[in-house]
Amino acid sequence: MDPYDHDLERGLRNRRAILGDAWVDKSVANANAFSADFQNFITRYAWHEVWGRPGLPAKTRRIIVLAITCALGRWEEFELHLRAALAGGSGASLGAGDDAATALTPDEVREVLIQAAIYAGVPAANTGMAIAARLLRELGHELPPKPATEAFHPGAGRSFRSGGTPALHYTVREPRGAATLPTLVLAHALGCDAGLWDGLANTLAAHARVVCYDHRGHGDSDAPPGPWAIADFAEDAAALLDEVADGPVVWIGLSLGGMVGQELALRHPRKLRALVIANSTAGYDEAGRAAWRQRLEAIDQGGLEAVADATMARWFAPAFHAAQPATVARWRRRLVSTPRAGYLAAAGAVMRHDTAARLGQLALPTLVIAGALDEGTPLAMSRQIAAAVPGAQLAVIEGAAHLSVVEHPQEFAAAVQGFLARLG
Repeated sequence: MDPYDHDLERGLRNRRAILGDAWVDKSVANANAFSADFQNFITRYAWHEVWGRPGLPAKTRRIIVLAITCALGRWEEFELHLRAALAGGSGASLGAGDDAATALTPDEVREVLIQAAIYAGVPAANTGMAIAARLLRELGHELPPKPATEAFHPGAGRSFRSGGTPALHYTVREPRGAATLPTLVLAHALGCDAGLWDGLANTLAAHARVVCYDHRGHGDSDAPPGPWAIADFAEDAAALLDEVADGPVVWIGLSLGGMVGQELALRHPRKLRALVIANSTAGYDEAGRAAWRQRLEAIDQGGLEAVADATMARWFAPAFHAAQPATVARWRRRLVSTPRAGYLAAAGAVMRHDTAARLGQLALPTLVIAGALDEGTPLAMSRQIAAAVPGAQLAVIEGAAHLSVVEHPQEFAAAVQGFLARLG
């Protein structure tokens, strides 16, 4: 019979990988006639039978342990695993084909404890926070003072209002890692708001400062008396850029936001490093403007409810309507809650928008994104922009209608990230 105890040895290997050699050496050295059987038991069953399973990454198992020990108030075990997580463990492989990295950043520990506050109670999370802060200081992390009033939800960004006229509401997400890109400014579609960009903004904030704002007449931004032109939106944007950025930004605009981006690039080319124009147009022919006039008349008489269903049919493809009716309903509520006067003035500006003859003047990297099923700004309109802007790239998202960033967020993000990576 082979005298080599594979289960025990595998358990010891995993235990050392998670807790580090120093702690395991201490535990093994302290074993005695009373505790040896227990040490053998937990090494086999906790560290081999559970930690050795490849079904979850070791880092995920670490987070589970922290959450459970916090919830149960097992503070000795909590501190043991937290210290090892913050110190990075031994770095040894678990040998299970899984990701053996179990280190956690202070930000990740904070997220574990914030979630524990909901599911295990604030008192438990409060104790966990105190232990974590003590360990972080012991391990050399600086924890400078910061008032709770300066905290904000990282998934929504910190809210501000611009100092110009009209005052614009905007959010800022600071980069979670090293900033490798210029500031990114995201501009939404007609009848939407800055929340259109939540998914993309959170993705891009990994390596960039991301600013999302509400156009005049939308969301929490002011709505000066109309009529307006896209040039007015562009000047709003130019004033905002002076406030939020130290240098040229990358502009990412969808529909109305793409029209504003075109006009902004033509009027203030030095303010932009690059331009992304999604689901937009360089202008409408007479038939298109007639359709817009009919829509404005319907809204004037019956409010935004009069056009809401038809708008949803343009914004989202039939398959998306069937698969995600709650999402469609959410954006319908956003549309009909837009102030009527602001929507009408903005829609009038969209109707009169025309940059087609000037796009050849642009001399900056440009990506045009189109939805293959977009009825509001059909693919031909995006092709026209891409053909007119020197060196522009065109990305077509199959199956997407007008709000392509909502319908196909991964494909949209991949197109933008690929474009940004090529900026150099």
